[in-house]
Amino acid sequence: MIAVSDLTKRFGSKVAVDDLSFSVEKGEVLGFLGPNGAGKSTTMRMVTGFLPVTAGTIEICGISMTDHPQEAKKKIGYLPESAPLYNDMTVSGFLKFCASMRGLNGAARKQAVEKSIETCFLEGVARQSIGTLSKGYRHRTCLAQSLLHDPEVLVLDEPTDGLDPNQKLEVRKLIKNLGREKAILFSTHILEEVTAACTRAVIVDQGTIVADGTPQELADQGKGSLYDLFHQVTTSETPAA
Repeated sequence: MIAVSDLTKRFGSKVAVDDLSFSVEKGEVLGFLGPNGAGKSTTMRMVTGFLPVTAGTIEICGISMTDHPQEAKKKIGYLPESAPLYNDMTVSGFLKFCASMRGLNGAARKQAVEKSIETCFLEGVARQSIGTLSKGYRHRTCLAQSLLHDPEVLVLDEPTDGLDPNQKLEVRKLIKNLGREKAILFSTHILEEVTAACTRAVIVDQGTIVADGTPQELADQGKGSLYDLFHQVTTSETPAA
């Protein structure tokens, strides 16, 4: 579903992502772990076609993001870090607008909006202005827009960042459930996300993969502790990427 090979991104003389290769299959939730500035968001933006690659290839459901970006993007639901919202719109109105941008109209749009509202537990605030929502509900609204077209692939950049413990638990459960039918790639620097939602995880440091495995395999590499492994394979400070 997602196939990344020899992916590199340079900004001038700085190498933000350095020869990354990984894949995500249907039914798999891959956690993309790393310290702040490790290259996680840069990778997400290339995978979704938001940033051009310097070198390497990206395929989404067998479609080249470089050669056929429009077709590849149709397969993706994307939750960017700090996703934009329109505060004067209601939740329902915003999702209808996003669905129209995805080419959904009439009964198909209505059904898509209703399903995403139900999936993200937004029924109680559907007619409420986005500007009056708590951060948790705003985040769920952003997640809902990524699901409108029932994509085969989900790319989520820091999906629980800034949420309280209860909200994080809800989002993690939702990601795990969605991962049964989709290929999901999500970036985080919160190690608890791995055991809570992931079937597999990679740890990235300075733009390269330094560990890869199931949550249990990674914990075993750290002699029973994912925290210890993370500390062993990452640098204490990483320049922003």
